[in-house]
Amino acid sequence: MQPEVAVTAVVAAAVFSPRARRVIRRGLVYGMAGALLAGDAIASFARSVGQGVQEAGASAASAAQQRTTRTTATDQTKTPAEDTEGQA
Repeated sequence: MQPEVAVTAVVAAAVFSPRARRVIRRGLVYGMAGALLAGDAIASFARSVGQGVQEAGASAASAAQQRTTRTTATDQTKTPAEDTEGQA
């Protein structure tokens, strides 16, 4: 039997058999449900990673701002002699 004829026979049997259609339909439904669940899991993971990156960026920006504020406050308390550090 040629492969084309065999494929046609299998497809015809699946189309005309209620049991085969039910199995195919059930497989499609479960496959689609699995794909939707996987998509939701990936989206949730990506959202949590993005939130973590955003929080880390905000924390780094806050730390940098605090360092800048401390440096500015320290520079303002120096006397002119200290500011030049003994340079003529």
